[in-house]
Amino acid sequence: MSSDPWGRVDETGTVYVRTADGEQVVGSWQAGTPEEALAYFERKYEGLVVEIGLLERRVKTTDLSAKDAQTAIDHLRHQVDEHHAVGDLEALRKRLDKLVETVESRREERKAQKAKQSDEARLAKEKLVAEAEELAASEQWRAAGERLRALVDTWKSLPRLDRKADDELWHRFSHARSAFSKRRKAHFASLDAQREEARKTKEKLVKEAESLSQSTDWGATAARYRELMADWKAAGRAQREHEDDLWNRFRGAQDIFFQARSETFAERDAEQRENLTRKEELAIEAEKLLPVTDLKSARAAFRSVNERWEAIGHVPRDARPKIEGRMHAVERAIQEAEEAEWRRTNPEARARAAGLTGQLQDAVDKLEKQIETARAAGNTAKADKLGRELEGRRALLDQALKGLEEFGG
Repeated sequence: MSSDPWGRVDETGTVYVRTADGEQVVGSWQAGTPEEALAYFERKYEGLVVEIGLLERRVKTTDLSAKDAQTAIDHLRHQVDEHHAVGDLEALRKRLDKLVETVESRREERKAQKAKQSDEARLAKEKLVAEAEELAASEQWRAAGERLRALVDTWKSLPRLDRKADDELWHRFSHARSAFSKRRKAHFASLDAQREEARKTKEKLVKEAESLSQSTDWGATAARYRELMADWKAAGRAQREHEDDLWNRFRGAQDIFFQARSETFAERDAEQRENLTRKEELAIEAEKLLPVTDLKSARAAFRSVNERWEAIGHVPRDARPKIEGRMHAVERAIQEAEEAEWRRTNPEARARAAGLTGQLQDAVDKLEKQIETARAAGNTAKADKLGRELEGRRALLDQALKGLEEFGG
């Protein structure tokens, strides 16, 4: 008979393993020595040790599911319980029990993790739905459309929830996208109609602009072109394929007109600058008549200058006030000389001036006598009052005498 700490072989070749519950028959060995029998069943034990070690490593380091792990544990436990190996079978059972605890712990961890992921996914999808519903009312068509497409990609990357919750959120999400798409479609349909109306309006504006391009009614046509431009801007944009062509025609017609006007105005400006030079020469000739010493000859000379002045055409608008002001100044000086001569030679005016001077002189003489009388009587207040009145009358008399001098004394 042969034995070791965990098993023995009796004289009949029966192999036993020692357990806490006593010896258990492992099997029968008739092919060799008892030592070989023990070695064989010890190797089977080592095989179980290796398998349990491999399973422990798989459970700890891989994503082996709890179900598959438990199946593998049950398979190994069955082999241990069948007592077909010699060794510390109780130690193997304890390792398997601990492995069961590990699998259960991993199961609970995964369950909690899955619940957490599910909650996170729900929150993420609810956030996507809220943003989609907000975007559904947006009029930023391109940006909102691109954002909604990005939200769909994000949705697809998230894990599914339970069917009911996932379907409810997806329904809201899909409804928001549909509402936006419907509004965007209606907007662009309306926009297409507006652009078609703008195209028709601009066609009419282009035709009128082209009909005016040869006009030489510079002021009225330029004003009409400004009105057409305002109408163009108010019409809005036509379809892209028409807008540029219509604008090129519209702008081209204006360019033809304004180029012709510019050339005409350039010729006119040159002519007006020449007119200004000639009028400046006449202004200098007129200014040489001042001061007026011989009224008759000055009047005749100015008339000659003015006739030549009137025969010259327009000058540049910005130079007109200054050059005309110089001629007007000479004309006013001659008119003032004429008025002075008329006053000097007008008998009626001279007589009126002489009469006024006489009346004022009589008033001054009278006041002087009244002042003397008042002072003689000791009435100083009356004398002072009459003195102030006398000063005013003397001032008027001085003015009258100067006016009389203009008539030659």
